[in-house]
This record gives sequence, C-alpha cells and structure tokens, in this order.
Amino acid sequence: MLNLSRRFFIQFSYDGTAYHGWQRQENALSVQEVLEAALSKILNANTLTTGQGRTDTGVHALQCFAHFDWEQELPEGIVKRLNRILPEDIAVQAVFEVPPMAHARYTASARSYTYRMHFIKDPFINRYSTFLHQIPDAAKIQAALPYLLREADFGCFARTGGGNVTNRCHVFKVSWEQIDNRQAEFKVTADRFLRNMVRAMVGSLLDIGYGKKEAAWMEELILTGDRSAAGQSVAAEGLSLEQVHYPDWVFSRRLYA
Repeated sequence: MLNLSRRFFIQFSYDGTAYHGWQRQENALSVQEVLEAALSKILNANTLTTGQGRTDTGVHALQCFAHFDWEQELPEGIVKRLNRILPEDIAVQAVFEVPPMAHARYTASARSYTYRMHFIKDPFINRYSTFLHQIPDAAKIQAALPYLLREADFGCFARTGGGNVTNRCHVFKVSWEQIDNRQAEFKVTADRFLRNMVRAMVGSLLDIGYGKKEAAWMEELILTGDRSAAGQSVAAEGLSLEQVHYPDWVFSRRLYA
C-alpha cells in the first residue's frame, strides 16, 4: 500500500526547569509529552513526534527540532495555534515541510551546547546559569581545551548505565570565555553527545581550573575511558542546547509560519 504521509519538522525552544528532559517518560512530565498533546489537539488525531535527541532533567533548549508525519495539509496559522495552547515555558518558532527521508535525529550533522556559570550571586539568572563559589583559572582551562578536539570514545564523560551503543563522538569546536570574573561560558559542538557528557566535561575542566589536575590530564582521562576518574557533573540548569545543525536540503520545502 502506498504511504502518502508527508514529513514535517517543528522548531521550538523550552525552559527545562519544570521538565524531566525532552524524551517522553512513564512517570514524569517531559517536553515531548506536552508538545505532542498540543499537536494532537490541533490536528484532531494522536500525533507522535521524534526529537533530535534527548536532554537531561532541567536542561534548556534555545533551538530544538522534532519531526512528525501527517497525510494532509497542515492548518493555517499552526505556529500561532500551537503557541496559544502550549505553556509559557515552551515556544514554537516554525514548522517546515521536509523531504520524507529527513529525520530529526539521524539527519542532524552536529549539535551545539553552551554551559553558563556565574561567580557572583544573582537571583535573576539562577534558572539558566550555575552559581560557582570559586572562580577557576581560565588560562589553565584554555590549555586543556585542545585535548577535547578529536573523534574518540568519550565514555569517560558518559553517564554510567546510559545504554549507549557506542561512546564514539567527534568534537568539532570548544571554547571557554570568562567575562570580568563574573560569568563564564563553555561552548561545544559535536556530531553527537552522550548522556551527561557536557556536564561531565565542564566538571573535569573545573578540576583543571581549580588546580586539582593539570591540562594534560584531559587527554589521559579520555584515553582511559574511566567515568569514575572524571570530574563531578555540574548542575543541569546551566546547560542549554543552542543549535541543531542540518544540511541545507532538509529545509528546501515549505515553511509554515
């Protein structure tokens, strides 16, 4: 039987404070559950989505994508209609019709994350940045960054029991910017990320910045693959998925405003 379904991408963002990550769970509220409920209401049919990947509890997303299949034309004004239904901590920016082979997770070529930290107590940014009581040495951290730029097994940063088929990832870009001894940002782009990977990376870099380890220890850590040897994972609220990268052909069809 001929499958006439068309495929659509949703671009959205969310404040992850109230959610147990993106992925649907049996006994906890997820972003996926809330988004699917809104979409199903508008389309008047049970509509399932596939996301670009999963995020941990409390992690935010400035740009995220999910796809769904639908046989008919989408309703006019679907973006505005979704945003009227969705809670204030989830916002849809666009809906695209994409080629049927496009996949929100497997077609993505890379993801970019930012981890934000601040060193002076500030109640206005606590939801999106982690407060650290001690300022790390930025020069020491900068010296360790090149060791992260590789294609390798990053099991040393993976959550124990995460169920990954492979721990191999290719890290393309990393940076650490410290601003006036008040704030810092760690940015990383890779083809894929393991569960808890960025937060464990930051915890390990802070061990170097606090003088507990030397910069060259980062390479030794990656080669050993020992999660127990890495730094402690930092808190979730400082982490945001900033961008999901796709080939240009994915967005070659209609845009729904």
